[in-house]
Amino acid sequence: MATPKNEMRSNDATLAATPARVDMKLEVVIIPVSDVDRSKEFYSKLGWRVDADIIVDNDLRVVQFTPPGSGCSFAFGKGVTSATPGSAQHLELVVSDIEAARDVLLSRGVKAVNLFHGWPFDSSKQISGPDPQHTSYRSYGAFEDPDGNEWLLQEVTVRLPGRIDPGQTTFTSTNELASALRRAETAHGNHEKRIGQADPNWPDWYAAYIAAEQSGKELPV
Repeated sequence: MATPKNEMRSNDATLAATPARVDMKLEVVIIPVSDVDRSKEFYSKLGWRVDADIIVDNDLRVVQFTPPGSGCSFAFGKGVTSATPGSAQHLELVVSDIEAARDVLLSRGVKAVNLFHGWPFDSSKQISGPDPQHTSYRSYGAFEDPDGNEWLLQEVTVRLPGRIDPGQTTFTSTNELASALRRAETAHGNHEKRIGQADPNWPDWYAAYIAAEQSGKELPV
């Protein structure tokens, strides 16, 4: 059955009026603290970047930090939120090596980093220590700032399909790239065992492995 001309014109008009996609990048998250200077000292000791410390007047001050490699920052201060100090929970930080991340945090003054695997939002379903196979997305670590705001580490090495543009492979630090190379080295060793000989094209294999791992595509064998 043919579509009436007036309905076709209506559909065309609707499509024409549809706005183009607008990127919406999460930029800043606000956390509630009780002592601005104490919190600034705590996060500075972690080695996280201080983006700003803006004092407008006696009632308004904004301090902004960005964790290493993060595209999203967080802010706290005076007059920026009515939330109870310490009420921010599950502020998630993705890391490629959860044990290395724990060691860095402890060396910089964090009192405790609890590593576990299982369900992160129910303590009764958490098992002490990282996932034995270090399966991507399954290992967690929790630590708190001086007010009790909870940060949650999550170890991610292989992304879910579609999570990362398969045409782009990026690393935010030399440590992250080094971790990816070590995982590729281990996998390539297994690859050479399967083919029964040394692989002269190992650079190409490494590149394919790292790109596939980051984008969530099927890994080469």
